[in-house]
Amino acid sequence: MVLKLTRAIFASSWLLSAIARADAAPNRPNIIFILTDDQDNHMGSLDYMPSVQKHLIHQGTTFEKHYCSTALCCPARVTLWTGQLAHNTNVTNVRPPYGGYPKFVQNGYNDHHLALWLQQSGYNTYYVGKLFNSHTVDNYDSPPVSGYSQSNFFLDPFTYQYYNVSTTINGAPPTNPVGKYSTDIVAESAQEFLQHALQDENSPFFITLAPIAPHSVVGEGSLGAFDPPQIAERHQGLFPEYKIPRTPNFNPDSPSGVNWVSKLPKQDDEEVDYNDEYQRLRLRSLQAVDEIVESVVDRLDKAGALENTFIFYTSDNGYHIGQHRLHPGKMCGFETDINVPLIVRGPGVPSQRITRVPSSHADLAPTILQIAGLEIDDKNFDGSPIDIFGTATGARSEHAAVEFWGLGLAESIFGRKDGPPIYPNNTYKGLRIEAEDYGFYYSVWCSNEKELYDMKARHTQADPGQVHNLLSPGKSLVDAAVTIGGEQWPLEKVVDRLDALMMVLKSCKQQTCIHPWKSLHPSGDVQNLHDALSTEYDEFYRSQVKVSFTSCESGYILESEGPQAFSTYEAIGDYGPGDEMYDPLKQQPLVNPNWSLWE
Repeated sequence: MVLKLTRAIFASSWLLSAIARADAAPNRPNIIFILTDDQDNHMGSLDYMPSVQKHLIHQGTTFEKHYCSTALCCPARVTLWTGQLAHNTNVTNVRPPYGGYPKFVQNGYNDHHLALWLQQSGYNTYYVGKLFNSHTVDNYDSPPVSGYSQSNFFLDPFTYQYYNVSTTINGAPPTNPVGKYSTDIVAESAQEFLQHALQDENSPFFITLAPIAPHSVVGEGSLGAFDPPQIAERHQGLFPEYKIPRTPNFNPDSPSGVNWVSKLPKQDDEEVDYNDEYQRLRLRSLQAVDEIVESVVDRLDKAGALENTFIFYTSDNGYHIGQHRLHPGKMCGFETDINVPLIVRGPGVPSQRITRVPSSHADLAPTILQIAGLEIDDKNFDGSPIDIFGTATGARSEHAAVEFWGLGLAESIFGRKDGPPIYPNNTYKGLRIEAEDYGFYYSVWCSNEKELYDMKARHTQADPGQVHNLLSPGKSLVDAAVTIGGEQWPLEKVVDRLDALMMVLKSCKQQTCIHPWKSLHPSGDVQNLHDALSTEYDEFYRSQVKVSFTSCESGYILESEGPQAFSTYEAIGDYGPGDEMYDPLKQQPLVNPNWSLWE
């Protein structure tokens, strides 16, 4: 999903601030990136991590509205390391033919990613833990992952076995340290990496720590072999009173959503109790991650390197348990799945700051390159640097693109009690709008069902839990309205604008992802949803081609994704499909022009 945080003024002020800081610093900063797996942002997991609270949240900035564009491990991670959305990387699943490490390599990204750029600029680079799905004991050296000075990669099919993980250290043949807790392996490698990196006083370092916690245990077999995460013995029995927050969207009396979600039955007491314990186990598994944060900060502090080190903490995607009657899992467009933790501390980053300005995983690679003092304009980014210093001025952006292809999947014994826990036709495009005084989630599924939720808490009709679909089948739009900018606007008029914006974002590349309104209004007169609601644009938006699918597919098959071109509004008011059509697919070529969307 893409969230773009910069306009021209915003980018200029941020860049000037970054340059000033770089000029003032004697050394380029060190960077540590901690990436958890499936960590929730809506069931209180961060509240149970005291070291994250002490060293990161209290000493840094929390980005409350940070999003992944695709709520699935491998596509989200490829977006993190490339700064491109999944429809541009064409890594849309966890295994071939649509995803996994082989697809990452096939599409040219082993030669085009963050660690490689940093290494080429003089950084010592390190990685321990899970990199991608389908990075296996058979293909770990076909080819080796590029861009790392030292590495300790977890390998499938043992990645998610907490006490039987398979690893390859610096490209050596895989070994299985049976009986050793995998998060503790990450902790040990972190200390070894720091020892090596701190000895080289002439080179900065970039270290990624990627434990599998709190991901479910996955066996060697087929889909459905999921169990709660295993935990270290020292963390047994913690948080016995914890319960998943009983928010309005938790196991609601009436179904919510569309497609297969709307058909889920209400969970009984046995299922609810099981889900509470499932989340307790996830919280316990995160305690070993919290210990890593403590030990890393302590080591940096004692070495005198803490004040010149940025620490990023995030998760590849979010997680749901019980919300909307869902069994444990991800893959949905709900806020539980796409809104993930992001905390940053480092030189110049304000402490104890909380911001609701949206950002996304596509923004992280350009952010890190920028603080490292490197060029970002030649990387084909769909994202732009995040204002981690809190110095931006000018208009803020408000949009996030969301997308998913393939199946829905439940990760619990109750999800698979009647057979494989697989929900077909889980392909959709989504759009998250988050402004100061309004917020929406709009989606179109491959079944051409639609969702719209008014999420802003300050409104009396707000629906932050996304349980009241304003576009549910059979619901009339006549006389329906929502509040934007302190005014009531006809719902149909708002939907026309949201659909046009999604039309841009669903196939966007680079600047069209960053400034989608400018694609619709090249003059720059419209910069947000409120601007677009001007009555002079009513006919223009009413006549726009609408987002739709021709079929439900398991990957990004362009011919199944409906119309691609959209009309642009001219300043004189002359518009329409016959006047100016913009086709995003004719813009900047992809990294490797030889691969095909239809493979």
